[in-house]
Amino acid sequence: MTVGYIGASGLMGHGMAKNLIAKGQKLAITVHKQRDRVKDLLDAGATLADNAAALGASCDIVLICVTGSPQVEAVVAGPDGLLSKPKAGLIIVDCSTSEPHSTTHLRELAHSKGVVFVDAPLARSPVEAEAGRLNIMVGATQAAFAKIEPVLKCCAENVFHVGEPGAGHAIKLLNNFIGQAIVAATAEAFAVGKRAGIDLKQLVSLISAGPVNSGLFQAVSKTLDGDMDGLKFELDNARKDVRYYTHLAEGMSVPTMMGEAVHQSLSMASALGFGKKYVSSMVEAQERINGIELVPKK
Repeated sequence: MTVGYIGASGLMGHGMAKNLIAKGQKLAITVHKQRDRVKDLLDAGATLADNAAALGASCDIVLICVTGSPQVEAVVAGPDGLLSKPKAGLIIVDCSTSEPHSTTHLRELAHSKGVVFVDAPLARSPVEAEAGRLNIMVGATQAAFAKIEPVLKCCAENVFHVGEPGAGHAIKLLNNFIGQAIVAATAEAFAVGKRAGIDLKQLVSLISAGPVNSGLFQAVSKTLDGDMDGLKFELDNARKDVRYYTHLAEGMSVPTMMGEAVHQSLSMASALGFGKKYVSSMVEAQERINGIELVPKK
């Protein structure tokens, strides 16, 4: 099969594309920005397509890893999108974190053109993406999953078939909400602890030895040593994902007090100018609003 990839210059996309080539997949990519980010992929044998339409016309499977639903809709259904002149039997796999209602619309639009649209968002970080150790959650029919699983396994340590079409993006939003709740709560606790005169390193030691501990907590705790890169996930993307989560819940009339609180915490940090930094900058936002120092200044 020929596999297409849209988003290969991104933090997650580059690692996925690299591992597809390394595992013997015939890969074609598009790139609009950061061409230097894909030079190694082209040197390794990837071919460059003019646009998404060219990928859709020539590939058996096309993976998409872009920022969110507006970008996915553009590369799938926009001018020169994947559905412009799709190859018979094409399977589109959306590895982005997208809104479920948008996914449903695109799946129906693709079906009308004889194309299968699968949601398969990602978990873990760019480090695991480069190592081929992502977790991928797939919402698809059993038949579609059987076709794409070997390709996804080139990039992943674990591939979960979480349910029928749509289940992948829904479960990803639950995952990301829980994750960002931990980040927001940790940053807030650090601020309260600082004001209370607590030795925050002792708090970290206590939590590290008990059931509250987690990889996310440990990553945020590194900010107390000045390391802001423990979670390589842009804060504005986290804000977007939690907004998608609250939209999902709202559509089912489920109250989301915690979801709204986490979303507003991220929105506050973004408004303070930390949106393009990593989510660990939630700690810096708490410094700003409380007039305290948590991250050692160089």
